Amino acid sequence: MKVRLAVLCVVGGVAAAAMGLGPAHIARAASPDSADSPSPVSPKVDRAHNIDFLFQALKAAPDDETARLIEGRIWAMWLVSGSDTADLLMSRARAAIEQNDADLAIQLLDAIIELKPDYAEAWNRRATLYFEKHDYGRAMSDIAQVLAREPRHFGALTGLGMILEDVGDNRRALEAFRRALEVDPRLERVPEIVKSLTEKVEGRGI
Repeated sequence: MKVRLAVLCVVGGVAAAAMGLGPAHIARAASPDSADSPSPVSPKVDRAHNIDFLFQALKAAPDDETARLIEGRIWAMWLVSGSDTADLLMSRARAAIEQNDADLAIQLLDAIIELKPDYAEAWNRRATLYFEKHDYGRAMSDIAQVLAREPRHFGALTGLGMILEDVGDNRRALEAFRRALEVDPRLERVPEIVKSLTEKVEGRGI
């Protein structure tokens, strides 16, 4: 019981930070110095535009199959770091994960985060590994970093809900799952989880 209470205290503090994060501001191209020499659109801004379009399409997906395809494209964009070195390290981290070498994968992800701390997916992959190790404090800390960089990260929001539900904080778990569904209404299994938690937290409708 004491261990469970300690975990709840750690998770509660980090969850408050993660859940209270505001929306990210999309980077804008610098204003041109003159009308004759317009600034080119940077790859970062173009990428932001593309992923915004995909999220709009995800919300409007007519069926689960279409949603899965769009989710896949979003995940593919999240994997691109903008650094050849970080991308190489990520490929090695993913290989280590596939080989069930979590410790090596974490070491590689540590290196990626040190090299490119704005790379949200590195934080997310490490959070997942910590979650699988039941190291909820570190997992929640990394999830907060993911959501600070990409508040629409439905994977991180779902992971947040799973941790909170696991430690018995059903109210905040429900909030996290609902936020995930606002981004991706067709997430697998999440609507059923939300229905179950709603009954536990808010009671059955009359």
